[in-house]
Amino acid sequence: MLRYRDASVTDADAHALLADYFAERAQGFPASQGEYSPTWPTAEQFTPPAGVFLVVVDESGTAVGCGGVRRIQRRPETLEVRFEVKHLWLAPAARGGGEGRRLLAELERRAVEYGAQELVLDTNASLEAAGGLYRSSGYVDIEPYNANPNATNWYGKRVG
Repeated sequence: MLRYRDASVTDADAHALLADYFAERAQGFPASQGEYSPTWPTAEQFTPPAGVFLVVVDESGTAVGCGGVRRIQRRPETLEVRFEVKHLWLAPAARGGGEGRRLLAELERRAVEYGAQELVLDTNASLEAAGGLYRSSGYVDIEPYNANPNATNWYGKRVG
């Protein structure tokens, strides 16, 4: 079972994991959608209570994944506190054993601790396994809440 370590996005492990994540996304990004455009997170966005960033560590202490949640805005029509799931990624060797689902659940738990009433995220349809994880974890299609040029799908989940 993998463990989680709170980290700044500027932490060496976090930075290396994000670089691997962005490289994998760029390599697999659909050519029909143009060029993948990574956005590096800032530390302030993922510092409690505004959010948290987690580095996933295996039994040997090697960093094998990451993910974060951050407060983005209140939902205009209801004024609910919205948090966004960002950069959920596991190295290929760490995939397939349910660890992505566990990481998502941990991020959700942390967001609720910080007052989240709704969680949102964006993804690309080419990431079929990610879309399946989100839908099977209770996320439903929502209207786009941002202008992310890499996204084709937006999901939301009420948690509070």
